[in-house]
Amino acid sequence: MVKTVAGDRKARGLRFAIVLACFNEAWGERLLAGALESLRRHGAAETDLLVVRVPGSFELPLVAQRLAATGRYDAVIALGVIIRGETIHDRLVAAEAARGLGEASRTTGVPITFGVIAARTKAQVRERCGGKVGNRGAEAALAALEMARLFAVLEGGQTRRRR
Repeated sequence: MVKTVAGDRKARGLRFAIVLACFNEAWGERLLAGALESLRRHGAAETDLLVVRVPGSFELPLVAQRLAATGRYDAVIALGVIIRGETIHDRLVAAEAARGLGEASRTTGVPITFGVIAARTKAQVRERCGGKVGNRGAEAALAALEMARLFAVLEGGQTRRRR
């Protein structure tokens, strides 16, 4: 029989940093509310949660990497909203945010989840900030939780953080 290893959804004892891009702030606040509610529902203590606000999604990777490198967090959750405009600026920002967050996670070895919405319309954003499609903030928080627990299992039951 093949052994399977997976992370569970028990947040108690884990520390999370959430990095929120403030551009398109009203939508970002909905992502943040979804992420916080999800972590709390799964047992995260208020004292184990940190929210850091950055100007926009382009700034997410640097701050997420800095937080992950401290060793104080079991996972980092990146949240932001990018809406297509008349130029290609939105695509450049979205691509750099995705690339940078992936690189930061691989470089630090700390799970950094991607809760950034890159949409063509405000209607698409609405559906992903608690509408019919769900809440990408809540989904990113659950992914962070599962990855943090998985890493603890892979590392012999120890969480990554240092105090």
